[in-house]
Amino acid sequence: MNTWLLVSSLIGAALVLAYRIRESTRPITTKKIVIPPLGMSTGFSMFLYPPARIPPLWAAAAFAFGALVLSYPLVKTSKLTRIGDVVMLKRSRAFLGILLGLVAVRIGLRSYVGQYVDPLQTASLFFVLAFGMIVVWRVRMLIEYRQLVREPAPLTAAARSLG
Repeated sequence: MNTWLLVSSLIGAALVLAYRIRESTRPITTKKIVIPPLGMSTGFSMFLYPPARIPPLWAAAAFAFGALVLSYPLVKTSKLTRIGDVVMLKRSRAFLGILLGLVAVRIGLRSYVGQYVDPLQTASLFFVLAFGMIVVWRVRMLIEYRQLVREPAPLTAAARSLG
């Protein structure tokens, strides 16, 4: 694997880890759940450039692998909890390890696929794979968030004593 590619992948992973740690210290909102995949979707503009295009079957397989396999650990280790009037992301101890494992799998797969597929098409495949993973994870978070928001806020001790 190209050293530059490895270094850039590791920098990207470090940025994602830093973001995830910070995200778990602030209340979650619908906007914070929905904006990342919407922002990421702008990356599909890469397919306007013909050398970056991939066959639809490859795209479907990459999306399915991301959505059905790689999103699973993210969904299982991301739990939302309601604290008073706000919803917080409860950080799992396993989450950071799983995220690092997913990065390792992605780098390994990218290195392997890169031997057989053009670098631009490899980037396209892994973008679609990551998008599938992120969309499923964020949709599950949004569903859980809406369920928590619909529940009445738990009463505080002071409110219980009044009434």
